[in-house]
Amino acid sequence: MTVRIATAAYPNTFLESWADYERKIGEWVAEAANNGAEILLFPEYGCMELATLAGAATASDLEASIDAVSQRLGDADALHAELSRRHGVYICAASGPCRVEASRRPVNRARFFAPSGKAGYQDKLVMTRFEREEWNIAAGEQTRVFDTPHGRIGIAICYDSEFPLVAHAMADAGAEILLVPSATEALAGYWRVRIGAQARALENQCIAVHAPIVGAAEWSPAIDISRGAAGIYCPPDKGFPETGVLAIGKMDKPGWVYGDVSLDAIREVRADGNVLNLSDWKFQDERIADVEIVEL
Repeated sequence: MTVRIATAAYPNTFLESWADYERKIGEWVAEAANNGAEILLFPEYGCMELATLAGAATASDLEASIDAVSQRLGDADALHAELSRRHGVYICAASGPCRVEASRRPVNRARFFAPSGKAGYQDKLVMTRFEREEWNIAAGEQTRVFDTPHGRIGIAICYDSEFPLVAHAMADAGAEILLVPSATEALAGYWRVRIGAQARALENQCIAVHAPIVGAAEWSPAIDISRGAAGIYCPPDKGFPETGVLAIGKMDKPGWVYGDVSLDAIREVRADGNVLNLSDWKFQDERIADVEIVEL
């Protein structure tokens, strides 16, 4: 079984109206669907542009932008759900700050929509220093895996992809595709997430799909500049490119990157690859429980 995945290098823009947002997202989804994509991934904090609907002053205020985006997420979710149904595609919408309860700090939430009308979400689990120390975004509390006709899918939002146990828990629960939406302001940040995604693909013998924000958004103190390239990574094993790179876009260039992923190939390398990283994980567990300190 093969599934076509589209991953976005996505620019946030200053929106003049809700109709502008509907048009923009509708055009992006239609383009990917018309090119045969069945799973679409948008980046982390790609919905911060919703804050501009409340005006430049709100969008430029770190705290006010949280509430502005959170208040619009319901409308954005309804739009993504309708586009998912209309085009028959799965959409991981751009993540953003979401207030779960008025008494709690917001989480960074990615929402995942199925053509059937069903939807789920994954909150970011490990906060960056900016999110924790300046923006005060709360950590998520639950790891999820989504069971779809295109295999089981996990979502590791940006910094989460840099922690092996997050993705491994998803792979251990059967995830074959790992979606990695990201937002990074410097090349070093992009490479941290990319290296993390490639490492997760290698050690879990899965597909890792990376979608970054790109470009400038001077109106936002959170995402004023973003660097990256969309990419799809795989285990460097039989049935896949030896580089571990299935598809890669151009640095900082907006647009979709596509990759045709064979779930049969993933299952084959997990069962009989040149190496068996996923099933061999248990052997390292047996040998690292107690670390011996040796004086020299």
